[in-house]
Amino acid sequence: MKAKEVFVLLLLTAGALLVHGYHPYAEDAAFYLPAVKKLLNPALYPYGAEMFESHGSLTLFPTLIAWTVRVSHLPLDTVLFAGHLLCLFLFLAGCWKVSCLCFESPEARWCAVALVAVLLTIPVAGTALFIEDQYLNPRSFSAFAAVFAVASALQKRYVGAILWLVAAGLVHPLMPVYVLFFVLLLAGIRNLEPRATSLATFLVFGISLAPPSAAYHQAALRHPVHYVFQWQWYGWVGIFAPIALFYWFGRIARANRMPNVAVLCRTLMPFVLAFFLGAVVLNISPRFEALARLQPLRSLHLTYVLLFLMMGGLLGQFLLKRSAARWLILFVPLCAGMALAQFRLFPASAHIEWPGIPSGNKWVQAFDWVRENTPTKAYFALDPLHMEIPGEDEHAFRAIAERSMLADMVKDSGAVSMFPPLAEEWWERVSAVKDWKKFQAADFRRLKSRYGVDWVILEQPGTPGLVCPYQNGAVLVCRVD
Repeated sequence: MKAKEVFVLLLLTAGALLVHGYHPYAEDAAFYLPAVKKLLNPALYPYGAEMFESHGSLTLFPTLIAWTVRVSHLPLDTVLFAGHLLCLFLFLAGCWKVSCLCFESPEARWCAVALVAVLLTIPVAGTALFIEDQYLNPRSFSAFAAVFAVASALQKRYVGAILWLVAAGLVHPLMPVYVLFFVLLLAGIRNLEPRATSLATFLVFGISLAPPSAAYHQAALRHPVHYVFQWQWYGWVGIFAPIALFYWFGRIARANRMPNVAVLCRTLMPFVLAFFLGAVVLNISPRFEALARLQPLRSLHLTYVLLFLMMGGLLGQFLLKRSAARWLILFVPLCAGMALAQFRLFPASAHIEWPGIPSGNKWVQAFDWVRENTPTKAYFALDPLHMEIPGEDEHAFRAIAERSMLADMVKDSGAVSMFPPLAEEWWERVSAVKDWKKFQAADFRRLKSRYGVDWVILEQPGTPGLVCPYQNGAVLVCRVD
């Protein structure tokens, strides 16, 4: 890669950060960052650690991040930010490599990469996935490995593609499986002998055909994205519209002698249909409810990356060309719209939560106070739906406060949906706080007697009868005496 190309990719990385923002402790950070922090300080999280260790045990991500912190002697926040930027750059670099294999003109190549960069946080059909998250997590690593694997496959370097996916599998055990299937399908369409994909990857999830428990069913209800028959109509459009576009793009490619675009389109159409049929099978019977967590339609992540790459390349080659005005007409509204969506998604937080800068989010301020002013063994209870409260912005309590928390209904239910053995204990604990908004001091004391909870975080104005050493305009941090 030439120096000029690296420079442009760095500019696109910076632009992607400005458009999509950065929120290191949001959403799925609830699974992965507590595992990192427990490796750095084993005394943390004496209660309920199984809710995040279930995910952490299947990936080298916590070990990799903790090792980087120890070796670099940098704060964790700095390592996370640098890692996020590095993964963004490598993902766009992989997209550039694929675009170079698909298109000849520089305008087509750069438009392909730029369109992906602008659409990083567009929802992928009904999967609850973005192309790239606004924070560092295992999918950040699997995403760039996936596009480099596709590039290797297009060059018929199948060993290199498999090595990329093996490396990605060490960090994310599920996402590379879809890409492996795609690479094998691509090889088969090119009249090479496909090799059977091993199902051993799935065994780490404890796959069983036994009917799920009632407690597991309650967790599953919180995650309709696993069940294609529960998707909204636009999610179904997100499955079938790409197939029609791939058919159209394939015809354009054949007419204009773009062999790699054509072979990608021929591969992607059966690829999408195969995983759609798999999702349908897993949704036919309630007996398969627990198997639906394999989420076959997460294969749409790779589908959308390649869709936008080809769409951008064709736009650059046939429409935008070298017209600066056309580039501005396309990309300025797209950037503005994507940024506006992120401002609305995190309305009470800074668009970019820079490392080392105090947060303006009231909930995060309370979590920071907890980290600095409560014992390591403190055990907290919060509203089981606190991550969905307006103003909380889905910030992860365990990841920020570094304290144990009674199970919740938002992210802990996600852990249960992937790891059914956690279901009974989870359901017992969330049932104990199902009437949280009606709780009085006596109810919190019963929680302490039953589970050992000795601190609670409440919305203003709080509950009489509790000592609350910290409060701000949104929440209170109170002791349960």
